[in-house]
Amino acid sequence: MEQEIDEVVLRRAIRGEEAAARAMVVMYQGRVFALVARMLAGRGKATIEDVAQDTFLHVFRQLPRFEVGGAAKVSTWILTIAARRAIDELRRKRPALVADVADTRADRAGADERARRREIVGAIEAALRELSPELRAAFLLREYHGLEYVEIAEALGIDLGTVKSRLSRARAALRERLAEVHDGR
Repeated sequence: MEQEIDEVVLRRAIRGEEAAARAMVVMYQGRVFALVARMLAGRGKATIEDVAQDTFLHVFRQLPRFEVGGAAKVSTWILTIAARRAIDELRRKRPALVADVADTRADRAGADERARRREIVGAIEAALRELSPELRAAFLLREYHGLEYVEIAEALGIDLGTVKSRLSRARAALRERLAEVHDGR
C-alpha cells in the first residue's frame, strides 16, 4: 500500500507553507504522472507534463476545501483531480500515434522477445486508447492504481453501479480488442 502524507504536513500545506506543499508534490507526483501518462499515452511528454502540472495547480487551489480526517484519502482526492484533467485533455484532442514502448525487463531477453513484448504492450496501449475517456479512467484507477470501487465512484463523481458497469464494459472491450490482435497473427 502506498504511503499517505502526514496529517501535520497536510495541515501546513493547507495553510500555504511552501515546504509542506513541496513535500506533497514529492509524495504524489509519481502517482499523478503514472496515471496521466497511461491515460494520455501517445500524446507526448510535454502534454503529460502540462496535465500533471495543471493537476497540482488545481490541488493547491482546492486544498483549503479538502476535509482533513474525512472519508477520502489525499491520494484518492489528488488522483481524482488528475483523472478529470486527463479526461478533459482527451476530450479536447484526438489521440496521437502509438508511442514507442520499451520494457526494461525485456533488456535481458533476446531481440525477438523484446520485439514480442513491445508488440504486446503496444497492443494493450492501443486498446486502452480506444476506450472512451470515462471507461479508460475507471479501468486505470482500478487496475493500475488499485483504487477500490467506492474510491473510484468518489473520484469520478459517479454511482457505484456505474463504476461496475464501466469496468465491465472496459474489460469486455479490451478482451475483444486483444483477442482480435491475438487471432490476427
